[in-house]
Amino acid sequence: MGLNLRPYQLDAVNAIDAEWEKGIKKTLLVLPTGCGKTLCFSETTRRQTEKGNRTLILAHRMELLEQAAEKLKKFTGIDSALDKADSYAAGTMFPVVVGSIQTLMRDTRLLQYDPDEFSTVIVDEAHHALSNSYQKVLGYFDANVLGVTATPDRGDMKNLGQFFETLAYEYTLPQAIREGYLCPIKAQTIPLNIDLSGVKTQNGDYAVGDLGTALDPYLEQIADIIAEKYADRKTVAFLPLVVTSQRFKDLLTDRGVKAWEVNGNSEDRTEILADYEQAKSGVLCNSMLLTEGWDCPSVDCVVVLRPTKVRSLYCQMIGRGTRLSESKDHLLILDFLWHTTRHELCRPTCLICKKEEIAARMDQIMDESGEPMNISDETVEQVSESVREEREAALARELAEQRRKKAKLVDIMQYEYSIRDAELQDYEPTFGWETDEPTQGQLSAIEKFGLNAGAIQTKGYASMLLDRLIKRSSAGLSTPKQIKCLERYGFKDVGLWSFQSASKMIGALASRNWAVPYGFKPEEYVPKDFTA
Repeated sequence: MGLNLRPYQLDAVNAIDAEWEKGIKKTLLVLPTGCGKTLCFSETTRRQTEKGNRTLILAHRMELLEQAAEKLKKFTGIDSALDKADSYAAGTMFPVVVGSIQTLMRDTRLLQYDPDEFSTVIVDEAHHALSNSYQKVLGYFDANVLGVTATPDRGDMKNLGQFFETLAYEYTLPQAIREGYLCPIKAQTIPLNIDLSGVKTQNGDYAVGDLGTALDPYLEQIADIIAEKYADRKTVAFLPLVVTSQRFKDLLTDRGVKAWEVNGNSEDRTEILADYEQAKSGVLCNSMLLTEGWDCPSVDCVVVLRPTKVRSLYCQMIGRGTRLSESKDHLLILDFLWHTTRHELCRPTCLICKKEEIAARMDQIMDESGEPMNISDETVEQVSESVREEREAALARELAEQRRKKAKLVDIMQYEYSIRDAELQDYEPTFGWETDEPTQGQLSAIEKFGLNAGAIQTKGYASMLLDRLIKRSSAGLSTPKQIKCLERYGFKDVGLWSFQSASKMIGALASRNWAVPYGFKPEEYVPKDFTA
């Protein structure tokens, strides 16, 4: 008997099984923080146990290990053995082992297991899976691998695609909010320019030591702002260093704001967290301690004072406040104006925007308005429409230039916009094979459809484009050549016409020696079988 899963959770677990049944060995599950990743991999574990298979669950923090073991028992009734430090699981008969990666990476512990001992290995917080420690353990076992992560977009998974072969299932943050499983998010720009231009980069992100120094001159102003406008919020503040976190807590306390601070050396951490959870308002300060393995649904404000270029890390910080609670109707993100010469800095819009162009425009609107902005797919669509109009104007100019050159094949950008295919427009290669160069067979097939394949750079895009062309042909929709012909005469969105309607209009124009009738406005014409 399976667990009582939400619809998307059941779809996720079924998709994982389907990947393994196809012979895929290493696959990913992407769920936003608060959407039940532990429940999903508990159900996957239950199904494997039911088949007589053993499962290894890997994590890198004690909180995650305990959480996995406790929830597995709670949800499925399955007992597990813990392999960490002075707790040994090798040689036990438990169907599940929950293991610390720091322990299992040691030969003295890893070699106690047979390489085929587990049929399944599950990696919690899979964005860590490319580290040497994980790669050593994952390479040792001959097993199917499931990686679970809350990474918000595929851009962050380009690296994960070096190891994982497929993305079995992705449930996005906007979907979760729209369907009522996470709370709505608003972001408020705080007009305080914090200069990060002198901060060095280390291991792909801002160096925390430099961040602490750069942030220090602004802490009093930030404390003033929170005390004046946001003291009634239940806030979690993320800071780069323990000393910075402690100082910020003291500054808030001096201003009459109830504040707490926890770090890895806090002996009374449990009591502090319990006190905060029971409070109605106040600020909990920490130096990146609470990014994983801690939940407090009543958090309704997040202050990121540890700027980052790593979206998975940013998502984890924001995820501390996205859970539903009776005490709140939305999560507020306070977003400061970080001044940097680099553009990779994560801001609230990166939670929902896959295209940097759209995120940049939303950032601009949010910064100029001075009002909280809804971080939702509706907002993205509104901004995208504005950007799309600008693109189409640029495309019209480009098409006019192409007409002068009398190009025979259809430009792919023209085709994407005419058929309104957002996936084609936003496509980025994720997994290894997708980044390969397109084959000559793919390019030839695409050009047979009438498209100019010269600008195609990746095998993945060529595969997606061919799939669209074949499906559209089967569905009786307009061809690239029809699109080019009619849009040259001013018709709009011919990509949404049927093949029959496009043929009829081309025939009518040809019969008039390609002259548009006086008074007829092609840009306003919509055929009866228009599919928008």
